[in-house]
Amino acid sequence: MKILRERILQDGRCLEGGILKVDSFINHQMDPNLMKQVAVEFIRRFADLPINKILTVEASGIAPSVLLGYLLELPVVYAKKKKPSTMQEMYVAEVRSFTKQRDYTMVISKEYLTPKDHILFVDDFLAYGNTGLGIIDLCQQAGATIEGMGFIIEKAFQHGRELLTENGVFCIESLAIIDSLEDDRIQLRK
Repeated sequence: MKILRERILQDGRCLEGGILKVDSFINHQMDPNLMKQVAVEFIRRFADLPINKILTVEASGIAPSVLLGYLLELPVVYAKKKKPSTMQEMYVAEVRSFTKQRDYTMVISKEYLTPKDHILFVDDFLAYGNTGLGIIDLCQQAGATIEGMGFIIEKAFQHGRELLTENGVFCIESLAIIDSLEDDRIQLRK
């Protein structure tokens, strides 16, 4: 995606510890036109999969997932990072956050994730793959099938793709792949 690559190079910022800051257009302030183009590209890349539900995790995956769900006319479910008092029966997974350097709990109501579901998981970043592992865990608990995972940006140097593949996810698409953030330079894969 040429426009995404341009925005990353123009507006992305390298922070210590392998963090790419894209909060001016993806995960704090959002560019709705870019999010629509992201959704359209995911549709193109996952067109052959038998998906009946989009799954994400709050908060940065919600915008592209909702646009994707809208365009595909599919429901969107997001894993919550706190158990709401209204949720009685749920699947629970523990996840380590790379960015925040802490553990958190993801929950999804058993009402919205079932063995009938064929899932496309969408998120903003693929780094170490911890969130993806949590999603795999939740889907396994529910008996749901993960058909694919889509990420806006993948930081290949953190090897999350390998971890997800080792855990049975083989259809992984990233719209922009970062090979390095060394020396405060964003090196995008061609």
